[in-house]
Amino acid sequence: MRVATACSILACLTMPAWAQDHQMIPSADQVKWGPAPPVFPKGAEFAVLAGDPGKQDLFVIRLKLPANYKIPAHTHPTDENVTVISGLFNAGMGDKLDMAKGVAFKPGGFAAVPANARHFAWTTEPTIVEVSAMGPFAMTYVDPKDDPSK
Repeated sequence: MRVATACSILACLTMPAWAQDHQMIPSADQVKWGPAPPVFPKGAEFAVLAGDPGKQDLFVIRLKLPANYKIPAHTHPTDENVTVISGLFNAGMGDKLDMAKGVAFKPGGFAAVPANARHFAWTTEPTIVEVSAMGPFAMTYVDPKDDPSK
């Protein structure tokens, strides 16, 4: 009994320090959204949950995408893990966005995309996805004309 009590007290004492050292977002309404970087087509929102996408380290971000949003075929220099939080996220592999060749991912759906794999995505309804990868984040469009930052 004393060991359990001591462990409970220790956990309570260390919890505030842990909270200060780590990013904690207890509920979705506390995610801080901002405009997505200019490499994404206009209309997306972006939130950094952990890490720094600009540094060579693990990061976790969320993208809030409006209905009928399209991300043309592109690559990333590192592996990318995508989890659908809400909505319907459609994605496929290839050199060109082809809505006939995609897979529809529902909430909880997951895709692991290897580095340098050519892929594309689109939505049919408002959608939120979470992406984890090693930084620095980079996105190169297969067709340079598709890059909205140029």
